Amino acid sequence: MADLNLETNGAIYSSKGLLNGNRNSSDYAHEMGDQHVGTSLDTPMKDDAFDMSDDEKMMKIETHFKEIMDILGLDLSDDSLSGTPKRVAKMFVKEVFSGLNPKNKPKVSLFENKFGYNQMLVEKNIRVQSFCEHHFLPIYGVAHVAYIAKDKVIGLSKLNRIVDYYSKRPQVQERLTIQIANEFKKVLGTEDVAVYIDAKHMCVQARGVRDQSSSTVTSEYGGKFLNENVKAEFLQAIRNNA
Repeated sequence: MADLNLETNGAIYSSKGLLNGNRNSSDYAHEMGDQHVGTSLDTPMKDDAFDMSDDEKMMKIETHFKEIMDILGLDLSDDSLSGTPKRVAKMFVKEVFSGLNPKNKPKVSLFENKFGYNQMLVEKNIRVQSFCEHHFLPIYGVAHVAYIAKDKVIGLSKLNRIVDYYSKRPQVQERLTIQIANEFKKVLGTEDVAVYIDAKHMCVQARGVRDQSSSTVTSEYGGKFLNENVKAEFLQAIRNNA
C-alpha cells in the first residue's frame, strides 16, 4: 500500500498512523473526518475483505442496519420501513460500493491505433457518483479525462466504466482522482494522462457548514500533460461547451 503523509494543524498523519506529536492517531479520527482528510492512496481494506460472499455481507448489513433504525426509534413494523434494511444492504454491496470488489473491475478493450492518431483524446462530463468515506454521504459531479495515444487506443465506454468503478466505493476526492489516473496509465501503457474532477459533497451541503454553492476540483496530470501548453489545451477543451 502506498503511504501518503498529510500535515494538519501541526500534526503529521500517514496511512500507518500518527508520525509525531503527543496524542495517539485515534484521537485525530474525528478531526480528520471533519476536515475531509484522506490517509492513503489505496482504499483502506481489511486483509479478509472478500472472505464473505456478497449474500453473507448483505445478511449481516441488513441485521445491523435494522438495529440502527431501531436505536433511532423507527417503527420497523411499518410497511414503508420494514423492507429498508434489506434494500440498504443490497444497495451497499451490489450498487454504490460494488467498486470495492476487484471482481467488478471492468474488462478493458484495447485496439490497434491504425489511424496513427497521436493527439490528445478528451472525454468530457463523465458522471461521478461516489460516497464520502467520512460521513457516507454522496459525492456527485463530473470527471473530464484525456490521454495521448501510442500504439493502442481504448474503447470510449471503458473510460466511463473505469471512472464509475473507482467511484463506487467510500472515497476521498483526491484519492479518486489519482486512482483513476493511475488505472489509465496502467491500462494504456502511457504516462500521458489527465484527470479533472469537479464535484459537490453532501457532507458539506447537508451537515456542518451546509454550503450549497461550493464544489471541489481535483486534477492529476502525467507525462506530456505536465507541459503547460498541453495542459492548457486540455483545460480549454473541457471548458468549451460548444
